[in-house]
Amino acid sequence: MIEVVKRRGHKEKFDERKLYGSVYAACKVANMGERGCEGVASHVTKKVKDDLRKKKIVNSSNIANLAKKHLRMKNKDAAFIYETHRDIS
Repeated sequence: MIEVVKRRGHKEKFDERKLYGSVYAACKVANMGERGCEGVASHVTKKVKDDLRKKKIVNSSNIANLAKKHLRMKNKDAAFIYETHRDIS
């Protein structure tokens, strides 16, 4: 089990559904079709999970950076939206 240290310092269990949902939402705002959003969100989620497989604890910012890296390879507009939304939320 991977623990995530959130921005305010509390910890919670890594939830891949949250990552998938945020990537999917960024793709949707970037005007990708539903199938494209699903494919990209699944791909990015899998890649991030692969990157984290040997970790026990990770900062949420590390997860976001990994997601941005993998998302940028698939769709630069969606990556920009993902990053911008995180900065203002």
